[in-house]
Amino acid sequence: MENWKVALVSGAAGVGTAMFLKKKWTAGIILAGVGLATLASEYPEKFEEVRRRLPDFIERGNNFLEVATRVGDRLAEAAESRSKTWYESLLTN
Repeated sequence: MENWKVALVSGAAGVGTAMFLKKKWTAGIILAGVGLATLASEYPEKFEEVRRRLPDFIERGNNFLEVATRVGDRLAEAAESRSKTWYESLLTN
């Protein structure tokens, strides 16, 4: 990749991140798009592969979130029942 493209991609990523941190969403999205478009112009075959595999990535992400939600629910239930038992043991002693 040419030096000016590397500078453009890294600059867009850095400034885009700063814009997201400053909660300037529109500017952050535009700068992220500029960086991604520059990368896509340099590596079109890689972006085609990512585009083709995107549904698999989304499915895996959904499965991960579903498992994380179930684990969180079970931890909340366990903490709730533990706190009731602890409170009841204080009252009976």
